[in-house]
Amino acid sequence: MKKIRFSFIAIALIAVAASCKKTDAVSTVPPITNGVFVLNQGIYGQNNTTFTYYDFGTAVATTDYYDDVNKFKLGDAGSDFIVYGGKVYIVMNSSGNVSVANAFTDKFIDTVNFKISGVNKQPENIVGYGSNVFVSSTDGTVAVIDTTTLDITKVITVGTNPQQMIVSGGNLYVSNTGATDAFTTGIYDSTLSVINLGTLTETGKITVGVNPGSIAADNSGNLYVACAGDYNTVQPSLVKVNTNTNTVTLSADTAVTAIRFYNNYLYVTPAYGSSAASVRQLNTNDFSAVDSSFITDGTKITAAYGLDIDPATGDVYVDDAKDYKSPGEVFCFDQTGKKKFSFSVAPGISPCKVVPIQQ
Repeated sequence: MKKIRFSFIAIALIAVAASCKKTDAVSTVPPITNGVFVLNQGIYGQNNTTFTYYDFGTAVATTDYYDDVNKFKLGDAGSDFIVYGGKVYIVMNSSGNVSVANAFTDKFIDTVNFKISGVNKQPENIVGYGSNVFVSSTDGTVAVIDTTTLDITKVITVGTNPQQMIVSGGNLYVSNTGATDAFTTGIYDSTLSVINLGTLTETGKITVGVNPGSIAADNSGNLYVACAGDYNTVQPSLVKVNTNTNTVTLSADTAVTAIRFYNNYLYVTPAYGSSAASVRQLNTNDFSAVDSSFITDGTKITAAYGLDIDPATGDVYVDDAKDYKSPGEVFCFDQTGKKKFSFSVAPGISPCKVVPIQQ
């Protein structure tokens, strides 16, 4: 009996050892420690959105971390993401959902569906506040998602084709572009919707400029809005809004795409297709340029498709989409405009957002 019992134990131990070896052999995904996540939009209609993790310690980019962890792909046309409350929320525009994963493992948790009766609401952008995350959709709404249940608890009607959003002073501000409807109507929106975060209702709209997009907020109750114009007779503009009075206090004929605020300055990328410097630093008082280019070491950016700043370090991340068909590259610059490092996101195409992540 003892011999038989020993045999069973030996077999069990061998099985466990074999199992461990097998697991070790296939476990090629590095742990998330201290680095950045990058969303690579891909090409519309090709279901090739990817999600990269770059590790500061090893200087290694795992270029499709999400697929490596979950063994399935995100889908089509990722447009935005946030790390919030221990979760990653990835907005998939053409796939019509928000994919939710654990922020520290990237393991899939659930999907929030944005297809109603088979019709895609086309979710665009996302922000977090309190116990909710808010998702704007092209159909003219902002959805409120409970971060615990991951249910859509409310849908708020705003302006036409809303896109980017920002929280400031207890309100959520939403840029209503009108861009999608303008393909058929020729009419763009020109407003920001103001949503009270206490009542979760739209309390008004602020007229800013034609086709507003990217928004940034400073520490003094001001918003900065990039307005693209109508690509014909109405030129692009950069607008400053005082949120205490909800009025425009400054407007300039300046063409910019992405806006970020850090340490009393605005950081902006030029309009798409522009030959202007890839990143500029502007004064918030009059929108004058601090220098001809923020990048001071001669590093060339082909197509600045994304712009983000790490609030803890001041590092500036510029996403280079190259030709929007080939693998992109992410550059990190210090506050003097000198490159600290860069990495390819191949096979990722059109990197569009960078967010720091740390265990």
